[in-house]
Amino acid sequence: MLVISRREFFKSAATDAAVAGFISAGALELRANPLGMPIGCQTYPVRTMVAQDFPGTIKQLAEAGFQAIELCSPVGYADSGFSGIAKYKGAELRRILGDLGVKCESSHFDMKELRENLAGRIAWAKDVGLTQMMVPSLDGPRNPTMDDVKRAADEYNKIGEQSAKAGIQQGLHNEGFELSMVDGKRTYDLLLDLLDPKLVKFQFQISTISRGYDAAEYFTKYPGHFVSMHVQGWSARTKKIAVVGRDTLDWKKIFMAAKTGGIRNYFVEMNLDLMKASVPYLRDLQV
Repeated sequence: MLVISRREFFKSAATDAAVAGFISAGALELRANPLGMPIGCQTYPVRTMVAQDFPGTIKQLAEAGFQAIELCSPVGYADSGFSGIAKYKGAELRRILGDLGVKCESSHFDMKELRENLAGRIAWAKDVGLTQMMVPSLDGPRNPTMDDVKRAADEYNKIGEQSAKAGIQQGLHNEGFELSMVDGKRTYDLLLDLLDPKLVKFQFQISTISRGYDAAEYFTKYPGHFVSMHVQGWSARTKKIAVVGRDTLDWKKIFMAAKTGGIRNYFVEMNLDLMKASVPYLRDLQV
């Protein structure tokens, strides 16, 4: 089965869609929005723009119709273009986003920075106004044993416990280690059983459908275990990332199941042209 990593999505998708017309600011009236959630956008796909002009990038995303963004940590993602936002104090960053009319309650962090300075990263998150700290992966081995999975879960449960005391929700994405197998079982499924749902929630990567991970199926099977999702359109015909609403996924089914799963927010995460072109469909989608 086709295996596509998160970073490969952004390299390949831009050439696969001829997307006409960016969304004008005058056409951005609030309409349906699935489950009444703000239309969110992950900033990783625009990391090069963030490195050059952070306020200008957020302004462009807001004008495209995104009402919420998810950041990436200037520490854990310093090499990806986010080191520049470290020049802003947390409160200043919060003000910039607020002035641009964009909600920000979530950011990605890597495990290394949480291991080395959890208290400091929580403090930064609080200053920015975050309520969620997401990690892309627990960084376990590619071919883990059951003991490896248990150790990773135990470590993250403890991080989740410390974060919860500060009013922060830890959330786990699904990349790399999480998509491995142990004794014929998915590591992701094992983690859903081992991680304390009171301390750790999950952020589902919709595009893992390319690996057989069905979002609606997981949301329904594990109610209350999820808090967020990254949204990508996916074409079963072309086996490529596509504009949301111009793909083959059943988005009404996904969002209805997301309610059961516990989803509180979602962030579109594709190349910029595909993200912008997905806004009208999401704005009109009634669930």
